[in-house]
Amino acid sequence: MGYILRYFFLTACVALCSCYHQQAETPDAWVPTEEQMDSISFYTTHHYTQNYNFLVTADTLRLIAQHPSEFVSEMIVDTISVVRGDVLVVADIETMPRDTIDSVWVQVARDQATIGWIHESEMLPRVAPDNPISQFIDFFSDSHKLIMLAVLVFVAATYIIRSLMRRNAKIVHFNDIPSPYPTLLALLVAAAAVFYSTIQLFAPDSWRHYYYHPTLNPFTVPLHLELFLFTVWTLVLMAVAALDDIRRQLSTSEALVYCLGLAGVCSIDYVVFSISTLYYIGCPLLVAYVAFALWRYYRKSRPRYVCGQCGAKMRDKGQCPRCGAYNQ
Repeated sequence: MGYILRYFFLTACVALCSCYHQQAETPDAWVPTEEQMDSISFYTTHHYTQNYNFLVTADTLRLIAQHPSEFVSEMIVDTISVVRGDVLVVADIETMPRDTIDSVWVQVARDQATIGWIHESEMLPRVAPDNPISQFIDFFSDSHKLIMLAVLVFVAATYIIRSLMRRNAKIVHFNDIPSPYPTLLALLVAAAAVFYSTIQLFAPDSWRHYYYHPTLNPFTVPLHLELFLFTVWTLVLMAVAALDDIRRQLSTSEALVYCLGLAGVCSIDYVVFSISTLYYIGCPLLVAYVAFALWRYYRKSRPRYVCGQCGAKMRDKGQCPRCGAYNQ
């Protein structure tokens, strides 16, 4: 019995000793240098740092070849020009408290021979992050482009929808096909536009960080951006489902005309809801639009019958639009 107790005692001591793990001493990992702290602080507030890539979007961007201190001291400096489409990498960032225009100076380089300094406030409006998602966001965030797009879309879509209604052609919300997908697609476009403008309005810093570091993965972003990305991905899937159902129910020519009308309605939805949300009326307008769209679908377009011969969906009894069989 004594041997058994000693055995269990030794086993417990070995087990407890084996559970202890001494952490390696890594003082550099926990005590960053002052330069590292400045870099982290700048990244937190400005969302970019050294080695970040920008694409020039202005016609010309002028860089100062000398150190910014010479410019601040009103000395004569040389300038270097970079043009639209050039890719610039951030080489260095310095703060000049004596500069009354902008204290933040950014050194950017196109290549080893073309490198210079520029005020951050002068650079940012004339560049965009060097990735397609940020450039896509930049295009649709430009207020002047959005207003011009709104006018063009409204005129073109109104003309298309009016022409289709005169021809008694199929069109979403008014003379729709017996399929829920086009209606859901239009509603998702409106919801995505509201989400997009709401994030810009109420969480501009979060949206700015996403603008500099975009992703299509909804699981790596905050909750509000996650909801927006889920809406975008659902919109893509709904568009595929809508196109497949349109192809099944309409002939090629009718399907093409219907898709033009659907594109016009979705374009109007995007422009109207993205602009109205900036004036705080987008959300109640979205609720009214959802109620209107669902009411129109359930009253006018929801299929209530199925063809007895081919199984096609039918809104009313009578001749089947697919096979021509008469259903009573």
